[in-house]
Amino acid sequence: MNAPILPGAELGVLGGGQLGRMFTVAAARLGYRVAVYAPDDDTPAGQVACRELRGSYDDLDAVAAFARSVAVVTFEFENVPLATAETAARHAPVRPAGRVLGTTQDRLREKAALTRLGLPVAPHAAIETEADLARAAAAVPGPSVLKTAAWGYDGKGQVRLSGAAELPAAWVRMGRPRAVLEAFVPFRRELSVVGVRGLDGAVALYEPFGNAHAHHVLDVTVWPAPVSAATRAEAAAIARAVLEGLDVVGVLTVELFELDDGRLVVNELAPRPHNSGHLTIDAHTCGQFEQQVRAVCGLPLGSVDAVAPAAAMANLMGDLWAGGTPDWRAGLAYPTARLHLYGKDDARPGRKMGHLTALGPTVAAAEATVREARAALTLRRPAALRGA
Repeated sequence: MNAPILPGAELGVLGGGQLGRMFTVAAARLGYRVAVYAPDDDTPAGQVACRELRGSYDDLDAVAAFARSVAVVTFEFENVPLATAETAARHAPVRPAGRVLGTTQDRLREKAALTRLGLPVAPHAAIETEADLARAAAAVPGPSVLKTAAWGYDGKGQVRLSGAAELPAAWVRMGRPRAVLEAFVPFRRELSVVGVRGLDGAVALYEPFGNAHAHHVLDVTVWPAPVSAATRAEAAAIARAVLEGLDVVGVLTVELFELDDGRLVVNELAPRPHNSGHLTIDAHTCGQFEQQVRAVCGLPLGSVDAVAPAAAMANLMGDLWAGGTPDWRAGLAYPTARLHLYGKDDARPGRKMGHLTALGPTVAAAEATVREARAALTLRRPAALRGA
């Protein structure tokens, strides 16, 4: 049994985005120091960390030096190159392990892993060369989604097809990448389960979140998701199977489709805290980022009990800044609304700048509050200047 890494130690984070920022805040509250390694300066995570080191993920000597300077390494997004994680692992524990990163950052490896675990996935076919196109079209002849195998998130690297006849041209337009062709799954709603597994094998799961997207990016999350007890149990069983089957130490999120008949299909995995789980910071005894700190340091996991009957989260995209700075006073006039900004200066359309959460006696009440609070951020501007 590995000895726990106790408060006072310095933890290392690969990546400087908002997930690293919220991890750093949670770690500091527990008494840890955090060092961030990222390709940029003044990153959201670096702004609140004790140390921020700028370096390329491909500079393996710099990565090795960084890993030697900290007690443990974790990553805040899954697009860290596998070689970077493997280099860090030669000098410090990396949690979750590089093999988990390698599985989840490639859709073909991820589908293969889920299939080995006996978990439900959409009908699909791998495409690695032009010779695979005909076989893939025969395997998935109807409406489908063509996805690049690597480096895809928030709807990037994928295109909808109405039928297999469109596949060859779509694959060429995408640059002939390694890809996966998935049957389009008509679903009732999108769900996610954020789970955490400790160094001792203990597992804690938050009840499923219900997610609504806009332009392929998460827009609003509600908790608890409006699903049956049977669906909640199935979602939990799937998440536990992934955490244990991949031997995860840390936080991992399972994105799911709930079909019209109530069955669940795994969409994707994220080996880290998740946008849909941000509301746990305010709505649960121990939020997802503190769970990540506890898990990677070998501490006991925290409680996933809620502090309110229901909660909701709304993303704040750069579009809200289109007419100027949002009216924070108006948004925070809602007593249960909590504002989380990520420290980003460039408010580009479609860029995640922060989020709002709200608690409530019911899911409907919490969702209404968070949507109204977000709308209030731009409501008082002249109509011609109001953002999205």
